[in-house]
Amino acid sequence: MEDFTSFWKKEEEKLEQRRSQAIWPGGQKAVDTLAKRNKRPVRDLITDLIDPGTPFFELSMLAGFGMGYPGVEDVPCAGIVTGIGKIHGNWTMIMANDSRVKAGTYFPITLKKHMRAQAIAEKCGLNCIYIADSGGVFLPMQAEVFPDDQHFGSIFYNMARMSAKGLRQVTLSTGGNTAGGAYIVFMACESIMIDRQSFSFLGGPPLVKMATGEEISAEDLGGARVHTQVSGGADHLCNDQTDAIAKVRELLSLTRPQEIHLHRYQPVEPATGPEVIYDILPASPHQGISGLDFIRSIADGSHFIEVKKNFAPGRGSNILTGKIRIQGLPMGVVCSNGAGIIFHEAAKKVAEWVVRCSYEKIPILFIQSSPGYMVGSESEHAGIGKFGADMVRAVSCAQVPRIQLVIGPDNGAANYGMCGRAYRPHFLFSTMRARTSVMSGKSAGGVLLSIEQAKKKAKGETMTPEEIEAFQQKMIAKYDGEAHPFFCASRLLNDRVLKFSEIREWLAMAVEVSMIKPVGEASFGNFRF
Repeated sequence: MEDFTSFWKKEEEKLEQRRSQAIWPGGQKAVDTLAKRNKRPVRDLITDLIDPGTPFFELSMLAGFGMGYPGVEDVPCAGIVTGIGKIHGNWTMIMANDSRVKAGTYFPITLKKHMRAQAIAEKCGLNCIYIADSGGVFLPMQAEVFPDDQHFGSIFYNMARMSAKGLRQVTLSTGGNTAGGAYIVFMACESIMIDRQSFSFLGGPPLVKMATGEEISAEDLGGARVHTQVSGGADHLCNDQTDAIAKVRELLSLTRPQEIHLHRYQPVEPATGPEVIYDILPASPHQGISGLDFIRSIADGSHFIEVKKNFAPGRGSNILTGKIRIQGLPMGVVCSNGAGIIFHEAAKKVAEWVVRCSYEKIPILFIQSSPGYMVGSESEHAGIGKFGADMVRAVSCAQVPRIQLVIGPDNGAANYGMCGRAYRPHFLFSTMRARTSVMSGKSAGGVLLSIEQAKKKAKGETMTPEEIEAFQQKMIAKYDGEAHPFFCASRLLNDRVLKFSEIREWLAMAVEVSMIKPVGEASFGNFRF
């Protein structure tokens, strides 16, 4: 077996560098500036907020790079830290503006990231903590962030809806909250402000002077004492950030303990160990894999209970189905295998398995490494469209938690059938081997070249070999670049790019969090079996 370990370790070094860029916008100088204002970086606050010695599972860390907004190329970490941690033993969603990134203002990607965190919280039944320090929308892009559904106002709509469902919304203001940002304070179930550090107003002093002629300081207009003693817009006055973090923990100290609606067994480490993943996954994302070896590398005891192992040998085995446990938690598995091309036999197998898992009320893990469904007259006549539609229908209607892990090509309709972003999985993780796009660069280059040549021919022109090569390479670079996990993560097409060594820990968290809410009854549409 070829050793790919050194290749993947180098790839993950690139991942670590990108994470560092996200965590340290502005470098030490930005941290020193915060310190002069008696502030600390938001991740330090989050460390103090969650239970001592427990991990913070930060989501969408790589969002916001290479966005090319007007005058702003990068928005590191999208200017907001989101993630899941335990507070008094309960999983909690935390959203914290990072004022080091354009004063915490909201770009389109900031909104998308904030609302993705809210969507996870609502779907999984998590209380929410907001650490607010924002100047509101990025004004040069107001048309892209202010008036529409899923724009700025949807944040507050979501807060209201979650509060109505009994999910606590607690805001800690650590700085300025202007215009729409003020509602993050006022919409909370309970809000905390810090004396002479927190401010919240619908219009700041400059706007007030322009609109009414009144001259007033930020402190007198909407400081912490104004809203905790006069307006009643906030509930708790604290002296500093340390005091405020302690108050947040106190407010959640009597929260009812969460119950996981899934039986749990004693965790067992894989017999092979996660490090084997670095050896078994080829460096080329388009080379076939052993799905069985991958499953054994992450499953407790490396044990996999395969279902329909002998069904349609060859074509049916391009996807594996069965059950595993990860850190003691049982789940169904749908895993690409070999070349990963989905034939109609595999589509039938997956649809049936998803329905079974739904009636058993166990979560499903989709391990995706598929370039798409099989094409051609033989497949069409055999019903690939019909059975592929059944697979998509089953995945769409499954009421159990669904988690996608991308470890290879993620192209075309296979992205749909294997529970891609459009199918609203509870969590979606990628690895450095993931490539998510409508088709591979090589395929796109060939298809688009034929279209370009047809256009030229209609004009009585032909392409030289040099022009053909240049055109193909341009298309390959474009499609492969847009398929890369960094590109996808920047645009929030995944929730986290994982190192291979992190997979088990993150999957266990995702399953546990997803099973906090009871699973409803299974119900499916009109199958064409």
